[in-house]
Amino acid sequence: MSPLHITALHGEGLSCRRGFKLLFEHLNFEARPGRALLVLGPNGAGKSSLLRIISGYLSPTSGRIRLDGGDEERLFREQIHYLGHDDAVKGALRVAENLDFWRRILGPNGLGVEEALEQVGLGGLGRLRASVLSAGQKRRLAIARLLVSRRPIWVLDEPTTALDVKAQAWFASFGRAHLAEGGLIIAATHAPLDLGETDELRLGGKL
Repeated sequence: MSPLHITALHGEGLSCRRGFKLLFEHLNFEARPGRALLVLGPNGAGKSSLLRIISGYLSPTSGRIRLDGGDEERLFREQIHYLGHDDAVKGALRVAENLDFWRRILGPNGLGVEEALEQVGLGGLGRLRASVLSAGQKRRLAIARLLVSRRPIWVLDEPTTALDVKAQAWFASFGRAHLAEGGLIIAATHAPLDLGETDELRLGGKL
C-alpha cells in the first residue's frame, strides 16, 4: 500500500467530553501528506483524546473523522499507526519477539525485524528479555513498529519521550522519510520534532 493513496484527513466539528469535562468542541482540522500536523497545548487540553479519536480508539461526543483517498480495501484503522504513551512492550518476551509479534499483527510489509532493530539502535539486543531494556530503549522498540509495517498515517503521542538526543535525530529522519514518500503524520508534542515544514493545531484555552 503506497502512502500516496492518501490525499487528506479531516476532522469535522469534533467535540470530546470525558466525564463532566468538556475538552474541546467544534474542532476542525485538515492534515495532508508530506507535512506533519503538530497538536499543541497544555496538559489536560485533550491532545491524547484527540489522537485516540483520530485512530478510532475513542468515539467523539460529536463530529467525525473523514479520510480522502486511502486504500478502499482496508479499514480506516488498518491504514494508521498509533503510537501512544504506552510502549506496549511485553517484558516476558525477547526484544525480537516483541517486534515480530507487531510485524505479524500490523502487516509484514516493511523492514525485517533485525534490520528495524538496527535502524533504531537496538542491533544485537534482539535475544534479550524486553524487561531489561531502559525506558529509552523500550521507546525505540515501540518506534521500530513504524518501520516493520508500512502504513500511510502515523498518529503519534509524544513520540520522543525518554529518547536521548541521538535517538531523537533518528526518529526525525524516519519521520521526514515517511513524509517525503507522501505519508501523513499527526503528532502531539511538547518538544521540537525536526520534521521539516509543519502545520499546527492548538488546543486549550476557554471552550
